[in-house]
Amino acid sequence: MPLTIALDGPVGAGKSTVADETARRLGILHLDTGAMYRAMGLWALKQGVDIADEQAVTELAAHTRITVRYAEGMQHTLVENQDVTGSIRTPEVSMAASTVARYAGVRKAMVALQQKLAAEQPMLVDGRDIGIRVLPNATLKVFLTASAEERARRRFLELQKKGLTDTYDEVLAELLQDPKRCEEWHRSQKLDDDPRITPVGRILRQTSLDEGPESWCNHLESGSYSNPSSKQPSCRSGCRRSRHQ
Repeated sequence: MPLTIALDGPVGAGKSTVADETARRLGILHLDTGAMYRAMGLWALKQGVDIADEQAVTELAAHTRITVRYAEGMQHTLVENQDVTGSIRTPEVSMAASTVARYAGVRKAMVALQQKLAAEQPMLVDGRDIGIRVLPNATLKVFLTASAEERARRRFLELQKKGLTDTYDEVLAELLQDPKRCEEWHRSQKLDDDPRITPVGRILRQTSLDEGPESWCNHLESGSYSNPSSKQPSCRSGCRRSRHQ
């Protein structure tokens, strides 16, 4: 079984930033699952499907081929062999992605693809419910979070760059609902009566964006996880260096 790292966390926690750096240090791939849902949202818009029609979107997902390839260390997301990587970060696509991601049929199709990719090669996968549903037997599970204020600041700046008019207070109010998600995630990891979500890998609650990559590398290299069937690679240049250097 290849090395797998499941990275969960709320919006604005810095998952993509820390995932890119950790994957680089370990010499493994980083799968951005959000890009796959964005691709599905984009495709539904292009096909003229009503995003609010769950049945129609689910049927479209069942007959749509979404694939991922890597070029020069960067993930490219393709729909029906069309590279849509440069078209999935618009506000319109973001809204569509948020909607289609709520549909069970779409999630089922995306999760199956994500599991297939992670089974083929060492990979870090980030998104929502990765350690619970996508990679329940991951070598290492991490929940990355930050204060609501810091997350709101990051999200607010991101929305500003996209030309959206949400205020900081509006963003903060929305994110303040997320603490219950953190509690639900940790509680779910203890449900050992369900084999789909029994924690095999070591679970960390990592709150420091700076210390993330190095601490995870250290855990993997020291063998301080409970999935002996996984083979961990050595961390590449920089993993052992102090962040103060």
